Amino acid sequence: MTNVLILGANGQVARLAIDLFLKETETQLTFYLRNSKRLKSINQNRARIVEGDVNDVEKLKEAMIGQDVVYANIGGSDIVEKTERIIEAMNATGVKRGIFINVLGIYDEVPGNFGEWNRRMVGNGMYNWRQSASLIEASDLDYTILRCTWFTNKEEVDYEITEKGEPLTGTEISRKSIAAVVVKLAKKPEWGIRCSWGLSKPNTKGDKPAFY
Repeated sequence: MTNVLILGANGQVARLAIDLFLKETETQLTFYLRNSKRLKSINQNRARIVEGDVNDVEKLKEAMIGQDVVYANIGGSDIVEKTERIIEAMNATGVKRGIFINVLGIYDEVPGNFGEWNRRMVGNGMYNWRQSASLIEASDLDYTILRCTWFTNKEEVDYEITEKGEPLTGTEISRKSIAAVVVKLAKKPEWGIRCSWGLSKPNTKGDKPAFY
């Protein structure tokens, strides 16, 4: 049975992934978040909750003991520091498999008007996300980085994967699609090892997302 630790378990994508894990797998889940009261009606037979900050590396190590997969659904201006703590804790506890959410554009892989629009919207935070990915790629973890384009709440699972080095032109992706990829990665540990994938909905090329 697979054990998965979800960092930032109250995030919108994480909550969708939790629903899929509970419905479609027998995975044992550990939810790590700063305020445990945000998670309600959790099946205690399938999950446990750890209240803590990702920057608290000792607490993080405790939560990682016995885990098979770490799914990092986190962000913030301190994403570089958080990434450093996660890698440190994974190395200390011997957990190799990691799934990390990131943003598009960190490799200047988004061409044309959409690329210019995306750079303006992400702003100075792009540097931090790029640094986070670089730390992960320089580690010896079995990572998958998901560079997700602009999120929607559409009730659909419809995605295409773009490899690192390929242009990423799709302008949107549903949160439900991202969650589906995360769960599939956890279920198939050999899939996506040491890959940085762009995720977008097919046939959504444009100068910016349609909802802007």
